[in-house]
Amino acid sequence: MDTGGESGIKSVDDECAAGRAKAAEVQRRLLKAYGEPDWRSDLDPVSELVSTILSQNTNDSNRDVAYERLRACLPAWEQVRDADLETVVEAIRPAGLANQKGAHIQAALRTITRERGELCLDFLAEWPVPQAKAWLQAMNGVGPKTAAIVLLFSFRRPAFPVDTHVHRVTKRLGLIGGEASREEAHDKLEQLIEPEAYYALHLNVIRHGRQVCASRSPCCSDCVLRDLCDYFKRHIGE
Repeated sequence: MDTGGESGIKSVDDECAAGRAKAAEVQRRLLKAYGEPDWRSDLDPVSELVSTILSQNTNDSNRDVAYERLRACLPAWEQVRDADLETVVEAIRPAGLANQKGAHIQAALRTITRERGELCLDFLAEWPVPQAKAWLQAMNGVGPKTAAIVLLFSFRRPAFPVDTHVHRVTKRLGLIGGEASREEAHDKLEQLIEPEAYYALHLNVIRHGRQVCASRSPCCSDCVLRDLCDYFKRHIGE
């Protein structure tokens, strides 16, 4: 009797269970190493959306400079929405890709106003997460990471953002496949990680990626995860 199908299902289930156990251990060790991050709640959802668009393909310092320049130049989001594009672009130039980001920010603000009648995203707190993600990602310049950050940081909704650090570290650990894109990694990691751990793990993996698991020269000798890490086993360990 052919039992290949049943064996295949068990193999997938076992793999998922092993992945969840590994993710939980990564979470435990990073909490021990870096502690429980405080919840950041200094931005309203629309401001979080704009800030996250500015953060794309740049560092936090450049993002913050651009954000503060934009708020100083155009203090209300309605002013940003209605301004000449050139004014917005000049204000956010330190973030890089200013022409693209300026157009995306204005388009997002206009979409929110057109579809909701006001510049407010509070309604997303009540929507199912998949529906909220889809609504946000329908806007140009808003991908899975930006949508997840708005939902997680502004509403504490269960969405796991994957930036370049999270993508690199989780790929090296073997939590996601070596060929998984950043976009694909969102769904894969959400299946492995307990929702209540999303916020702390997201921030602690970023910190680990910056301080230890750097892109070019990872400090594997200082890594509390090295015995869990596929990259370490392939390139450095036995």
